Amino acid sequence: MTSATMPAATGASTDSQVADVFVIFGITGDLAKVMTFHSLYRLEKRGLLDCPIVGVAVDDWTVDQLRERARESIVGTGESLDPAVFDRLAARFSYVDGDFGDAATYERVAQAISGFEHPVFYLEIPPFLFGRTVGGLAAAGLTANARVVVEKPFGHDQESAHALAEELHGYIDESQLYRIDHYLGKMGLEEILHLRFANAILEPLWSRTYLESVEITMAEDFGVEDRGHFYDPVGALRDVVVNHLMQVVAACAMEAPSRGDPRTIKDSQVALFRSIVTADPAHYVRGQYDGYRDIDGVAADSTTETFTALRLDIENWRWAGVPFFIRAGKRLPVTQTELRLVFKNAPKLGFKAFEHRPEPNQLVVKLDPSTGFRLIVEAHRADAEGASRIDLDVEFAEQGGEGPTPYEVLLHAAMVGDSTRFTRQDGVEETWRIMQPLLDAPPPVHPYTPGTWGPKEADELVAGHGKWHGPWIAA
Repeated sequence: MTSATMPAATGASTDSQVADVFVIFGITGDLAKVMTFHSLYRLEKRGLLDCPIVGVAVDDWTVDQLRERARESIVGTGESLDPAVFDRLAARFSYVDGDFGDAATYERVAQAISGFEHPVFYLEIPPFLFGRTVGGLAAAGLTANARVVVEKPFGHDQESAHALAEELHGYIDESQLYRIDHYLGKMGLEEILHLRFANAILEPLWSRTYLESVEITMAEDFGVEDRGHFYDPVGALRDVVVNHLMQVVAACAMEAPSRGDPRTIKDSQVALFRSIVTADPAHYVRGQYDGYRDIDGVAADSTTETFTALRLDIENWRWAGVPFFIRAGKRLPVTQTELRLVFKNAPKLGFKAFEHRPEPNQLVVKLDPSTGFRLIVEAHRADAEGASRIDLDVEFAEQGGEGPTPYEVLLHAAMVGDSTRFTRQDGVEETWRIMQPLLDAPPPVHPYTPGTWGPKEADELVAGHGKWHGPWIAA
């Protein structure tokens, strides 16, 4: 059930060249500390890393300092450090310091990668630096055969997303641009596609014929903590819905691609996005947990949402009439991300099993922090009169072992030139198009108590379609 060996995904572009050098801008920053070094170490351990790594940052570091930061970062994740593996990884590192606005920095990068023909530049830097950095690389003659990997956010609305792409397209082609959304590296999204399209017994169920609604929940039991300066200008909708959770919507609702190549898969995703009706602020609930405004970096009168719930409708043959309910929030009772299909109730018949109103059948794909599959059905039980609920569960780790982490998957895909797991500009702009009315006319923000499921107004959103269900691990 899991892609534990992590080969290049089926359909990887055959004309893409494997990277012969990997250059990381911003390597001394927080993302590298918590994600990148650990992912590179695990790739080294799996035997999937096969090129030098050049770090670029403004800090006046030596390569020995960089290697020590890598060691501390890997150990800090809880990973058990194999000295031989780390020594192999550390030997790949070199370092270039310099200001990203200085042409001399890019000349030093050019010297550091002289002789390499297929570089991958990974920009772990703020988006306002993307254009400046890619322009500097282009001016130094480094982009002709390169791929450029950028981190979200890809704009803060539809207009800015388009403007960012226009700026970058002035230097590189769209096919060279790899936009990381770490949710596309999660094993769970791939499992949704496999469960849907590789199982004839399941595929027909994903449609208006059988389903009452679809629920997507991203619950976090922690708050903003020390990220107030970052989070307050962003909020839950921009932080996780327009990117991460819309990718879950795509995996759940897209039609089966006719081929496995990246372009065909992305065409299917974008076709789905284009069939989603622009979101209605009347079907949008925002919440803010008590105490949020006391966090350092948060405005005293902030109206930023830490909880969001909304309804989406899809106008196509498969999904017409099936609402997609999405909720995401911080300081909720549990940490869990899941996709849940809620089926229509069976007709009430005249035998004993239907003397009570059963809970609707449900199919659940658990995405994070672990992955699994649950089927909720009614069955006769010896410990009850008539029929009652039973849960058919499987944890994917028990079937296939531990899978790779999202950044392992994505960094490896960028190195081998498989763009399947990276978002395309037309898809980015479509998701912003869907959410733009919620940004333009946001409803009031409602307070909620930490440890609850958000403001009560979110319950009214699903009125007429039962209730919010789950998540799986909730008491």
